[in-house]
Amino acid sequence: MSPTIAITGAQLVDESGTREADVLIADGRIVDVGSGLAGDINVAANGQVVAPGFVDLHAHLREPGDEEAETIETGARGAALGGYTAVVAMPNTSPAIDSAAVVAQVIELAAAANLCDVHPSAAITIGRAGEQLAPMAELVRLGVRIFTDDGAGVQNERIMRSALEYAGSLSHLADGAPIVLAQHCEIESLSRGGLMHEGAWSSRLGMPGQPAEAEELMIMRDIALARLTGGRVHFQHVSTAGGVAMVRAAKEAGLPVSAEATTHHFTLDHSVCASFDSVFKVHPPLRTAVDIVAIKDGLADGTIDAIATDHAPHTSHAKDATFADAPPGMLGLETAFALANTELDLPLEEIVALMSWRPARIAGIDTRHGRPIAAGEPANLVVLDPEATWTVRGSAMASRSANTPYEGRELRGAVRHTIYNGELVVQEGTATR
Repeated sequence: MSPTIAITGAQLVDESGTREADVLIADGRIVDVGSGLAGDINVAANGQVVAPGFVDLHAHLREPGDEEAETIETGARGAALGGYTAVVAMPNTSPAIDSAAVVAQVIELAAAANLCDVHPSAAITIGRAGEQLAPMAELVRLGVRIFTDDGAGVQNERIMRSALEYAGSLSHLADGAPIVLAQHCEIESLSRGGLMHEGAWSSRLGMPGQPAEAEELMIMRDIALARLTGGRVHFQHVSTAGGVAMVRAAKEAGLPVSAEATTHHFTLDHSVCASFDSVFKVHPPLRTAVDIVAIKDGLADGTIDAIATDHAPHTSHAKDATFADAPPGMLGLETAFALANTELDLPLEEIVALMSWRPARIAGIDTRHGRPIAAGEPANLVVLDPEATWTVRGSAMASRSANTPYEGRELRGAVRHTIYNGELVVQEGTATR
């Protein structure tokens, strides 16, 4: 039996509201919420916030195939340090996560790391090539709940329609939970060759750009396909004002759609590319100040359901290439909460909702994550200090890579402890395993 843990003097934040209490944890579950509690290990919160652990819908953990940049273990450690008790691993690995063998491999590696739940998503199409549907039924039986060709949107409308119809027939294999198709929204015939957002800065820098319409046209198409098929569509890393507006209208019409926004798309705009530093290269690209306002408004009014990281580690030698040749992507797991807390004009309760129970529902893992802080519930929790300040250093992160665009930036809000399956995997900001 693992030692009992008592968190004392805490401000509890969950979907039921905010209140002050102690929390007692034993054998992987919360056994009591009250006052005067004590355990074998006592964590003095001293007014800090205890919340359900965060859930990331969009993390690139690189294994199998690119372990030089990240492994499931190092990625899971970074996630725990960021307050996450569950992450959804993207399938653009090598080989792609499009078969039972690779899904089983990811699950096995995550269990060995034992730092947070790693839920593999799987590719919509075999090899993410956009031509032939992956064996969805087989993968749903293994626990996959999200399918995506992330890194490449499904370009063929007929293939996407077939995928939505197929996914819509599989919920009986998932105890009634919906199977979600998550779309990387990019029409490649419009975006191909673009290195940054197409706009004033790309013109000034003489750099080929990706127009906002490349994203918006695919969002428009898939809203229409969701209406046609009744299938669930989740729009990944929405980055444009037009995209936010279309998702809002689709939700008002009662269509089964959801959306996420990344921290970098509400904290950085395309002007930073003037440095020609490839750390700022990302797909979809950093957009305009108008787009940032729209994303913040979407997060505030519920149009955008979740904050995701799109955590995308790359080795230093890969990112040291020219802007044109470097791969797109940024680290995100360890900075997400602090960026949201620093940059968003939202109550802490709303930030936690965007990072915890709302993404947990989309991922179909809300029986274990994003749960109320109450007796009998799984002990997957995070302890936050919303007022603590710290300076971002890529070299200090758990990732095998250091490509953070926030190097040297001071942020407000820190993860003090992360409790996963009733065990302290992060204590006083340090991973315990």
